[in-house]
Amino acid sequence: MIFINDDFLLSTLASRRLYNDYAADQPIIDYHNHLSPADIATNRKFENLHDMWIDHDHYKWRAMRAAGVSEDLITGDADPKDKFLAFAAAVPKMLRNPLYDWTHLELKRFFGFEKLLDETTAGEAWEHCNERIASDDSLRPHGVLRQWNVRALCTTDDPADDLNFHRQIVDDQNFEVSVYPTFRPDWSLFVHRPVEFK
Repeated sequence: MIFINDDFLLSTLASRRLYNDYAADQPIIDYHNHLSPADIATNRKFENLHDMWIDHDHYKWRAMRAAGVSEDLITGDADPKDKFLAFAAAVPKMLRNPLYDWTHLELKRFFGFEKLLDETTAGEAWEHCNERIASDDSLRPHGVLRQWNVRALCTTDDPADDLNFHRQIVDDQNFEVSVYPTFRPDWSLFVHRPVEFK
């Protein structure tokens, strides 16, 4: 059974008509995301599915913690494949959470992987998606943003972040997506905590 089909979440004739006839081809203007300005500026070629899809995704981290996954498999030093396998094993526990749907939408639309993700399909998903990442340049940041008709996006930045990567993006004459910094001063709420400078 294919979980994600062309009418996924479009349960009425009116919803299908509104989406397909009006919304589907509209450009995306994304006011809030967690994309890395460095990854966009360098058009990063990702090493594997974990680096592209789970690393730095605090929504997935939160869900993994709620599912009882140990921190070394979330933000620790564990192998990227082991971290992905831990995420995959936690996905069935996310049913009825938007992450469950987003996970399967992304696997199908970006990688062409249509099976439900769990511990029994995790190894196959890892191999399939990594082959696509290695061979398909449209899975680099510029390709993904172009494929989905993103016209503008706002990254989430700390007010003290260097804007050098944003300058590089603006200066790139071959990249047409507008990328703007937006400041999220979360760390200012934790001024009482000691900071380790690197």
